Amino acid sequence: MPHIEIKCYPGRTDAQKTALARKITEDIKEIFGSPESSVSVAITDIPRENWKTEVWDTEIAPHMDTLYKKPEYSCD
Repeated sequence: MPHIEIKCYPGRTDAQKTALARKITEDIKEIFGSPESSVSVAITDIPRENWKTEVWDTEIAPHMDTLYKKPEYSCD
């Protein structure tokens, strides 16, 4: 605990993904007090043409009430 899953458009390098995972891990350690050994971070590339069906319709729109940072865009 905790496990963080990030979904984004393709185009980021492995170095960028590694750097992001490292920064997120540091923030979790600082804010939640979790040991580094308990943190996991997954980053999955989702093609732009699949975003609405694979992410928006299933993970964002139905869960707006639990998002601590809501998107400032819509896929309507």
